Amino acid sequence: MKIVTLVGSLRKDSLNRNIAKALLALAPKSLDLKLIEIGNLPLFNDDLDGDHAPEAWTHFRKQIQACDGVLFVTPEYNRSVPGCLKNAIDVGSRPYGKSVWSGKPAAIISASPGATGGFGANHHLRQSLVFLDMPTMQQPEAYLGHAGDLLGPDGTLTNEKTRAFLINFIDSYAFWVAKLRDNNA
Repeated sequence: MKIVTLVGSLRKDSLNRNIAKALLALAPKSLDLKLIEIGNLPLFNDDLDGDHAPEAWTHFRKQIQACDGVLFVTPEYNRSVPGCLKNAIDVGSRPYGKSVWSGKPAAIISASPGATGGFGANHHLRQSLVFLDMPTMQQPEAYLGHAGDLLGPDGTLTNEKTRAFLINFIDSYAFWVAKLRDNNA
């Protein structure tokens, strides 16, 4: 199953990007995880959409349409999702009535250097995904607090409990996406 992974941080060595890379390495063979960059998407402006939408929007929408599910990995900015992730969501939800998100099974991991692990961003994103008609995995929830302590200097995962948790998370997501696909077949 083709799963698109979107990271809500644009920083090359962000905690969330490194968590996403760890998930790509830990994913079961049934999932083909691909990291899609969102930093090149122009800010959504309805005046630019339609027959002459920016190429970056068109390419992004095609990538989302072609996938079987979406994995969101995000930090928390001001108790919400970063602007780049919200912009990607908006770009994919337009033009009105042609959302590429509808029906795509989603999962969310939020990570932060703070204790709450991006809880606010995680739940704020869930609100948007309900509106976008994206069935979102409920359990296990994933909030990685003190995320900087989970990674080595090179950005690789060093905490074995977190590795076990992430394996359980990504295996649960694979099972859930397959179950939804089979129920809709």
